[in-house]
Amino acid sequence: MTINMRVGVSSLFLAFGLGGCAPEQSAAGEPAPGEPTLAEVRTATERFQDIDVALAEGYVRDPANVCETADMLGQPIEKGAMGVHYFRPDLLGVTAPPSPRVNGDGTHTDFLNPGILIYEPQADGSMELVAVENLVFVASWEAAGNTSRPRFHNIEYDLMADDPETDIDEAHNFEPHYDRHVWIYRDNPNGVFEPFNPNVTCKHHATTSQASQ
Repeated sequence: MTINMRVGVSSLFLAFGLGGCAPEQSAAGEPAPGEPTLAEVRTATERFQDIDVALAEGYVRDPANVCETADMLGQPIEKGAMGVHYFRPDLLGVTAPPSPRVNGDGTHTDFLNPGILIYEPQADGSMELVAVENLVFVASWEAAGNTSRPRFHNIEYDLMADDPETDIDEAHNFEPHYDRHVWIYRDNPNGVFEPFNPNVTCKHHATTSQASQ
């Protein structure tokens, strides 16, 4: 969902070995071999602009029911907001209620079928899709034999983990995880892969009636 600490991209290039071929390289911010373009991600997820479609396909609201803003997670308020997260428990590998935090064993990173959808509450009580996201829990990712963070378009996912020394829950009731936001439904001046968007607002969250969703 967002970050406790932001680690910059360590390199502009990442080599990929493809079968018996020589390794190929992709510039940071561009699709790696086999990855979808942002246009392809949008085409694959456009149906979720209707939140009822998302609910019918198994997405559920984050149990914390929070519309997240940067200041809520210890970041400058000027960075903006995210919105309300709806996730697919099966894609995240979540099989039980939080105890005490949401945890899972999934390693799903396919943005054509994202594990999380992010919505902005509207004044009329509706929800507008603004971004898609994938999330993998650190423990399950490492247990699968991975020794580095997942990447999308050759950019490392963000790391999010709660700092017990602060009053803020930087992981918003989730176990430590890696995530990547992709702002394909709302222009983000911070960058398409940044966690917060100043063009998103949570001011209408208190007036929405999504309790049954």
